[in-house]
Amino acid sequence: MPEISRFFGIVIAIYYKEHGLPHFHAKYAGQTGVFSIVELKLIEGRLPKRVVALVLEWAFDHRGELLENWQRAVAQKPLLPIEPLE
Repeated sequence: MPEISRFFGIVIAIYYKEHGLPHFHAKYAGQTGVFSIVELKLIEGRLPKRVVALVLEWAFDHRGELLENWQRAVAQKPLLPIEPLE
């Protein structure tokens, strides 16, 4: 899994083979949510409300890095780690 960050038991990943709207995946306790990078909202899946809030807080602070990683994934380049939420 192309993991780019991990915090509070949440794993954030961007997959190389996906296309379309820029997005990332957040996994927590066996559940997965897909988040739009541009709109910063949950667009697919289910996660606890507190996890969604933490992921969105983190994503807001790292939107530029997320978009850069999305572009790297589309170009099949290695992804860069992003600092976790503290």
